[in-house]
Amino acid sequence: MNIFQSIIYPPPPSLFLNVMTAVCFIAIANLGISEVRGTHLAYSKFWNWKEAASGKKSSAGTAAKVSGRTGMLMLYTPALVAAVVSFSLPGVLAAPRGVLVCAALGLHFLKRDLEILLIHKFSGNMMVDSAIPISFSYFTNTVLIIVSQYLSTGMPEPDVNLTYAGIVLFLVGITGNFYHHYLLSKLREKGDKTYKIPTGGLFNLVICPHYLFEIIDLFGIALISQTLHSYCFAFGSMFYLMGRSVATRNWYKSKFENFPTGVKALIPYIF
Repeated sequence: MNIFQSIIYPPPPSLFLNVMTAVCFIAIANLGISEVRGTHLAYSKFWNWKEAASGKKSSAGTAAKVSGRTGMLMLYTPALVAAVVSFSLPGVLAAPRGVLVCAALGLHFLKRDLEILLIHKFSGNMMVDSAIPISFSYFTNTVLIIVSQYLSTGMPEPDVNLTYAGIVLFLVGITGNFYHHYLLSKLREKGDKTYKIPTGGLFNLVICPHYLFEIIDLFGIALISQTLHSYCFAFGSMFYLMGRSVATRNWYKSKFENFPTGVKALIPYIF
């Protein structure tokens, strides 16, 4: 327990927030288990997985869906707005750590929106019934991280200050994530909607290095914040992205006979 007390603020005096922390962690981690089991959130290459798996086309015609670009903007924009609005709340920004947390969250989601608008190329649609819960999760967890930081103001600081380590991790994560998203975007020429095996960077070792760096990014935010909710969100997201990376690797293996067997899902040489 002393180890945890040295790196984390005490849980805030809010039953609602503490319950939501547990609920959000379980819900996000469970999505990772679902991905491994074959129940995918319907975006990216899995946007029409139900129809492809069943061989039916009727549900694709009736289910609500939006373009991939619109769907991805739906995922991240509400959370970006929450992070930006937080700068108008003086209580949240009463301490330097609070400013850094809000800034990191804002940069995280601003980068994602700019990538969607300027870099990413989309080959399919997104099911609305997947976009809404993902968007709600990002928005809710962003708000709860900010609220947790606010409620921690005035509490005894953790014995070990991990703010600077968190800043380093965040910068490494956000940079590596952007770089590998850029490599993905270069796989296709304009108008090309086919999938290819990505190469370059860490793609030669893992199929989802952008997920690996997103995990690093989120743990950077958690170390800057050092609140229970920020840690739980980072761990929950890690479990989800682990499951999603396994599903992605299985998808590539099923589509490409020449998929390199030595390319792992998420962690080079290990996983």
